[in-house]
Amino acid sequence: MNLNLNRFASIALLASLWMLPGCQSSGNAQEPEVNQPADDTPDTASLPDVDAPDYWDDAELVWSDEFDGDALDTEKWRFETGAHGWGNNEWQNYVEDGVTEVSEGTLKITARKVGSGGNAGDYESARLNSRQDFTYGRLEIRARIPEHKGNGIWPALWMLGSNIGTVGWPHCGEIDIMEYVSFEPDQMHFSIHSSANNHMNGTQITSGPVPLETVEEEFHVYGVLWTSKYLKFYLDDPANVELIFRRPIPTTAENWPFSQPFYFLMNIAVGGNWGGLQGVDDSIFPATMEVDYVRVYQVPRSDG
Repeated sequence: MNLNLNRFASIALLASLWMLPGCQSSGNAQEPEVNQPADDTPDTASLPDVDAPDYWDDAELVWSDEFDGDALDTEKWRFETGAHGWGNNEWQNYVEDGVTEVSEGTLKITARKVGSGGNAGDYESARLNSRQDFTYGRLEIRARIPEHKGNGIWPALWMLGSNIGTVGWPHCGEIDIMEYVSFEPDQMHFSIHSSANNHMNGTQITSGPVPLETVEEEFHVYGVLWTSKYLKFYLDDPANVELIFRRPIPTTAENWPFSQPFYFLMNIAVGGNWGGLQGVDDSIFPATMEVDYVRVYQVPRSDG
């Protein structure tokens, strides 16, 4: 989800996104035929070869939230609030009260109808940002999407560059670990955004719709393997890669803003330029997304 710009200006633009170069949705993603840059950034110089087949075998858990208590850990998460449309003409007001719950080992994020319906401000939901940010790693979120009852919601598990406050979107970069719109049941999406690759200029990098018949009924793991050379998005298991985006050559801030800290976001939007393309059915509320855990694994630096 973008933060400050309209995501889909028209249905025609939406349709064009799935035909962009680099999109994979077969469950057996192929790497683009591009030259690879040397892994010479100072902050990764002591890491082993990220393309080695056993690279991720040494990854260690460095941060997580298992949601095992009875309240949201506000040392790990903060609420982002407001009802200004969030750059996508969304209808929800993000609030702190009554829209989250931690119980029985999961975080529940609920979108609810609080007004007469059909207009901005008639709905409330939550948008949670992690207080800690991360650069590289195996990042996983295990979640269950709200039960499918009709059109109008847009849940997302994603990341933004921590420098968004100074450079704005899309220059900060965006990593969409999972996006779902309820007018397209039984499927989800992986995507990335940057200045060079985003929907506003028709060059967004996306998996397109990934079929997943149990997306609304069962928990699934949505993950990304992120290094200085690539982003690989996977479903349920790191071996099940659906989208690969490799660091382009020449590398610029415009085409690769992904060598800097990013933070997590979790939210349910209502309506909007994408989520509301086929209207909002008020009978679907309340709609609750459950998150079992958020985990970050990283490969330790070598001593040499």
